[in-house]
Amino acid sequence: MSLDQVEAAARHGVRSALDDLDPGAHLVVGLSGGSDSLALTIATAFVAREQGFEVKAVVVDHGLQDGSAEIAARAAEQARSLGVAAEVMRVAVGTSGGPEAAARTARLDVLTSRGADAVLLGHTLDDQAETVLLGLGRGSGPRSISGMSMRSGVLRRPLLGLTRGDTQRICDLHGITWWNDPHNGDARFRRSRLRTEVLPLLEDVLGGGVADALARTADQVRTDSDLLDTLASEVHTDVVAELATLHPALRSRVLRRAALDAGAAADELSAAHIDELVRLVVDYRGQQRIELPGRISAHRVDGRITFAPTPSVG
Repeated sequence: MSLDQVEAAARHGVRSALDDLDPGAHLVVGLSGGSDSLALTIATAFVAREQGFEVKAVVVDHGLQDGSAEIAARAAEQARSLGVAAEVMRVAVGTSGGPEAAARTARLDVLTSRGADAVLLGHTLDDQAETVLLGLGRGSGPRSISGMSMRSGVLRRPLLGLTRGDTQRICDLHGITWWNDPHNGDARFRRSRLRTEVLPLLEDVLGGGVADALARTADQVRTDSDLLDTLASEVHTDVVAELATLHPALRSRVLRRAALDAGAAADELSAAHIDELVRLVVDYRGQQRIELPGRISAHRVDGRITFAPTPSVG
């Protein structure tokens, strides 16, 4: 792919991700200073001028590394040099779910709090491949294997069809120097080891094309999962006898949606939790309650599945 073709693909990705928005829509680009988010900023700046969108780059400073304030300020200045307004937001990162998950949660909280019609994220095909592998390793079922979608509510991921190498080439074309996050090669982080050890090994053993194949698999699984989720959304019952008659693929989704509606934490609700909810329907042996993340518990009471806050004791 030539440089011009790569940049054209990035612009096309942005247009496709935003084709439901009208002129004047407010966009936020999540900018870290890495090549992915800088390439996204470059492509979004062009499309915003072309289609009349308002765009701002938001740089989230997690404060987790020495010099993070300077890195964030430089990224913001690079955005301004591209004609994009920019601001830096410093956040306090919690501990829930581990350092990677906590930083991601803090970052998304900031990006989605700006009142934008769309928040653009710089995830690439390589990120998609890593996400699918993480899902496979956790045994989390098709929902995690389906990876990230281009659109998820206000979140948009226009670069899922491009590789990291593509984004670096876009930056080179514009004379933009990107920041290499040392955490990306830190073996303490599971995703970093996938990036630097597992995927290169798979590419070598399988003869290349692994990242592309994993991304295609994610697209195929997501299509099937979206259909099943749509069918499950049409089922409205908490009656055990009715739930028991559903196809297992629908039943698990109906129960998952009920748990989320009751307040279960979506990012922590696993396939194992759903399996236990299913057991309340098809393998009930007097279970007192199924405790779910978010301090919500499921109960089987008088032939129905109900949810209530998890008691502090007992």
